[in-house]
Amino acid sequence: MPEAFELQEHESVLEVTLCRGKANTITAEDSRQLNRMWEGFRDNATQRFAILTGKGEKFFSAGWDLKNVAESGEVSDSDYGSGGFGGLNHPRNLYKPIICAVNGIACGGGFEMMLGCDIIVAEEHSTFALPEINVGVLPDCGVVKLRRRIPYHVAVELMMTGRWMDAQEAKHWGLVNHVVPQGEGLVKAREIADQLEAGPPLLYPAIKQVLRMTETISENEAFSVHDACSTVEKVNRSEDIKEGALAFSEKRKPVWRGK
Repeated sequence: MPEAFELQEHESVLEVTLCRGKANTITAEDSRQLNRMWEGFRDNATQRFAILTGKGEKFFSAGWDLKNVAESGEVSDSDYGSGGFGGLNHPRNLYKPIICAVNGIACGGGFEMMLGCDIIVAEEHSTFALPEINVGVLPDCGVVKLRRRIPYHVAVELMMTGRWMDAQEAKHWGLVNHVVPQGEGLVKAREIADQLEAGPPLLYPAIKQVLRMTETISENEAFSVHDACSTVEKVNRSEDIKEGALAFSEKRKPVWRGK
């Protein structure tokens, strides 16, 4: 079976391109491999950011490979790996920023993988849907995450009707950050990665960990969780926090060392 994804490293950025078949679909085995890849990214000290995109101009990813399901009998509650389908439903301790460059159709599990990213760029011809309702499958990640990203009634309609949303509507609801011309999604994603590269390395994991761990609790509880986060402790005890103050007082750009 062909590989489901390709990897390229550009200094501190890992680029992941979904690439199996015409629609960049994913089987349970592909998902387990993606999980292992994301875990490797998490544990690699030199890889600080990732960009996720799809191969070609038509599909980002159509998600679960239904043709394979029909042929193999693969079930919807298969073992997809520790982080769920595609490795981004509920990854363990993955606090590095992931930028998504949507280059076409993002539906089903492909849509859900996009929801697992932190910053989303969509090319103007991109479309989005959770069409699982049409094949009798529950979009589990969509049910859990989508109503936290966009208004409840919009999320419910998407899941219960399977209707399609275009890039401009996705931008309107805040589902994506940027809409760019066709063919420029990866360019914009790389620009964002370059901008992050210039920032303080310890801050990004701290921001992401606090966001994830305080998503469903009260503000008072959130501050207690914030104070207990290991990434926050690293920031507060770092040389970089001293460098930031010194650079400000000296009216120069800080030199971040990530420690």
